[in-house]
Amino acid sequence: MKKYLITGLLVWVPLGITLWVLNLTIGTMDQTLLLLPESWHPDRLLGIHIPGWGIILTFLVVLTTGLLIRNVFGQRMWRYWEGGLQHIPFVNSIYNGVKQVSDTLLSGKGNSFRKVLLVRYPHPESWSLAFQTNVPNEVSDKFDEPYVAVFIPTTPSPVNGFYFFIRKADTIQLDMSVDEALRTIVSMGVVADVEKAKLLPVS
Repeated sequence: MKKYLITGLLVWVPLGITLWVLNLTIGTMDQTLLLLPESWHPDRLLGIHIPGWGIILTFLVVLTTGLLIRNVFGQRMWRYWEGGLQHIPFVNSIYNGVKQVSDTLLSGKGNSFRKVLLVRYPHPESWSLAFQTNVPNEVSDKFDEPYVAVFIPTTPSPVNGFYFFIRKADTIQLDMSVDEALRTIVSMGVVADVEKAKLLPVS
């Protein structure tokens, strides 16, 4: 009986979590419908509730924003808007930090999370997966030899972790993509593709 129960859990646990995440995502995006007048809501027009309309509206809003910002007038308006945010205490700190992270991850600016490394952590006899990030100039100027900044995520939640400065010579670069490394960390190594993890010198 125990093996049948475990088999059933192996089917329903990942399926249930996937459905929960999808429901949460769709429900959150459906909140964008509040931007429309109530008479324009699909539920009012069709007479029935169909989840997911918010995804379409979110996509259209993001796409329209991108089209507007890509022209000269839109860029000028956006500069004025950002300039206003810079003069609001506390808000400007949050906005600048989030903007720098999103620019790095979405537009490919900078070197953050571009390399997967092995570093000795939490003690000299062990190795951990880490992502190479950027070393601030104020920090790099203090070292007499090359150092790299690394983010060491925790398992199974990679959104938390530790940020360190480590000697470049003490790291090993892996021929592994960031996505592969994240899957390995989240699954605690269960879905790791060991054959692809070829060791390369850090460039």
